[in-house]
Amino acid sequence: MRLYSQTTGNCYLPDVHTVIPEDAIEIPDERYQAVIADPAPGKVRAHDADGLPILIDPPELSADAAEAMERVWRDGALATWQWLRDRHRDEQALERSTTLSDDQFIEFLGYLQALRDWPQSERFPDVGSRPSAPSWIAQQTL
Repeated sequence: MRLYSQTTGNCYLPDVHTVIPEDAIEIPDERYQAVIADPAPGKVRAHDADGLPILIDPPELSADAAEAMERVWRDGALATWQWLRDRHRDEQALERSTTLSDDQFIEFLGYLQALRDWPQSERFPDVGSRPSAPSWIAQQTL
């Protein structure tokens, strides 16, 4: 038998846990598997009228929250690829052959600029409209 507490959002096993919240109720194995052990991607946990966990669609984000999350993504994307720009510029400064071709570097700089411009786009913060990285960028390694 497995118990679930709406207050803590945790499951408890009577034979294992010595302290179990007062609101803990038995959770059927099927519900545990579907909601806690292997939840559907993109869903969030809520509770039914009996206090058992259910999965629901996440609530809509406010415009401010969506914009803030998208800025975090954009900042992360810029930080993720900074090393590639630095390596290319260092290779040029050292007069070595560059890992990226001139065309690749120009395309890459265009991508970085598109990331910087993303918050001013009419489609911002629509995740589906994010700037697209060059297809070859995934093959680059540190």
